[in-house]
Amino acid sequence: MNAILEMRGISKNFTGVKALSDVNFTVAAGEIHALVGENGAGKSTLMKVLSGVYPHGSYEGAILYDGEERRFRDINDSEALGIIIIHQELALIPLMSIAENIFIAKPPSRFGIIDRGAVHRRTRELLAKVGLEEAPDTLITNIGVGKQQLVEIAKALSKEVRLLILDEPTASLNEKDSEALLDLLVEFRAHGISSILISHKLNEVSRVADRITVLRDGRTVDTMDCHAGVVEEDRIIRKMVDRDLEHRFPKREPNIGETILAVKDWSVYHPLHADRQMIRNVDFHVRRGEIVGIAGLMGAGRTEFAMSLFGRSYGQRITGRASIDGREVDLSTVGRAMDAGLAYVTEDRKQLGLLLAEDVRKNVTLANLDGIAAGRVIDDMKELKVASEYRGRMRIRCSSVYQEAGKLSGGNQQKVVLSKWLFTDPKVLILDEPTRGIDVGAKYEIYTIINELADAGKGVVMISSEMPELLGMCDRICVMNEGAFVGEFDGADATQEKIMRAIMRKGENRP
Repeated sequence: MNAILEMRGISKNFTGVKALSDVNFTVAAGEIHALVGENGAGKSTLMKVLSGVYPHGSYEGAILYDGEERRFRDINDSEALGIIIIHQELALIPLMSIAENIFIAKPPSRFGIIDRGAVHRRTRELLAKVGLEEAPDTLITNIGVGKQQLVEIAKALSKEVRLLILDEPTASLNEKDSEALLDLLVEFRAHGISSILISHKLNEVSRVADRITVLRDGRTVDTMDCHAGVVEEDRIIRKMVDRDLEHRFPKREPNIGETILAVKDWSVYHPLHADRQMIRNVDFHVRRGEIVGIAGLMGAGRTEFAMSLFGRSYGQRITGRASIDGREVDLSTVGRAMDAGLAYVTEDRKQLGLLLAEDVRKNVTLANLDGIAAGRVIDDMKELKVASEYRGRMRIRCSSVYQEAGKLSGGNQQKVVLSKWLFTDPKVLILDEPTRGIDVGAKYEIYTIINELADAGKGVVMISSEMPELLGMCDRICVMNEGAFVGEFDGADATQEKIMRAIMRKGENRP
């Protein structure tokens, strides 16, 4: 094997905590090498060592690149050799153009003056390589997340990338954009570019990776050759979590009661385009102790429906009726929706679900300040007690409830968001992509919590793009397409094929 990269015996400590312990990792020239593991396994730390974010001298071990030992002082040293890292949180400036973002560090110039003609010409060439047809002057804020990810890759190509590191590149992408990005990596491989792919989506990893390395607790556990035979997801999961997940979803005996939420003839129009109907005369219900899944392709209207229910957080010209426990309720504002017994866990926990710069304590109690107040003043001791109770109950892994939410792993951030809404004591909990960007071990914990909520008599609505998740968790699955429900299946009878068949029957009513 012709190795472009060898990392030998890498160890890294943070104030007494061993993040990496004697890690060995090798990437061949022209290879897609996947790096997987639970949150906190050390994947991002290892890549920061490689890219120079953690400079030589701050870790033990050696990095060999092109057969020579390298001692990177910072990220500029690694980029000079063609090692480019694209983080999960994209480093693009929204109000600058595509061209300006690509060449922000080192634009083509003549006599010390930026050559705008060369900038635009080179930008068009790079965009063509990644399959984008946008004009170089297009502002980043005016293109979707999938295209922004491709702009980041174009930016990497502008630096003559030889080893591309992608950290959860498809976490925020729909299925179509994810496939396009993975196809691009395969194309790069054909041109000799090596890639390191960090992802929790094991189906994507298995699709494109030549080899898969598993990290667990800061150690190299196994490296699997995908060309030697099919690498089963269960094998990867066992290596990641050090236990056999024969049952990837916790077992539960449902105890379903009477209808708790009923929605009748619900219609919603686009918030900016008043003639564009997003939700079309929807009828929907969930019963006490029931987990109801909502399946559908991206753009089917699932999130729009959920947000419009939760205090009209989305849309305009909203009509229809909703009742909870048989009594018609006013859902016209978020406050009234909460008072009626609704809670909504957003799909975007970083932007809409948490105050990342605030601690766990404040985030847990944020949605129910009355619950920790004495009169009109926050009772600090009561706030501490509530946050500590939820930390234990939800198994939130943090140094203390005073730790910043932004410093937690994705799974623990999601537990904080869930805690925030559970503290409001809702009757119906709407979960929008509750396990997005979370590793398989943390997913199991979230699933267990969801089951506990249903067992406690809550009505749970679960929106997910992962069909196996819906099939494994839900008592009933409703299928959405183009703003309407087009199918409904009992959980025991549902299959991926039936769901996809319902999605493809556009405009039909439920069977």
